[in-house]
Amino acid sequence: MGKSLNLNVRVSGALGEFVSANVGEEGSYENVSEYVRDLIRRDMERVEQEDFARLRAELHRAFATADTEYVSLSADDIIQRNRRAK
Repeated sequence: MGKSLNLNVRVSGALGEFVSANVGEEGSYENVSEYVRDLIRRDMERVEQEDFARLRAELHRAFATADTEYVSLSADDIIQRNRRAK
């Protein structure tokens, strides 16, 4: 597990009221830290889902490509290509 990171965030106005409504006896979270951790987890999941959707679309395009568009390469061809790319 990575090292801990302490955050100090000031929210006021509508944002502060929204956070307060979601924390404590009336809210879904026991404390602000729990709420923030849940928001970060949800954002991480969103990013992972976007990355997966992008990969899935890329794979879909690749598999939709006609067989005639593929070029057969040997291991030596790939090694040479990679050496030229450096």
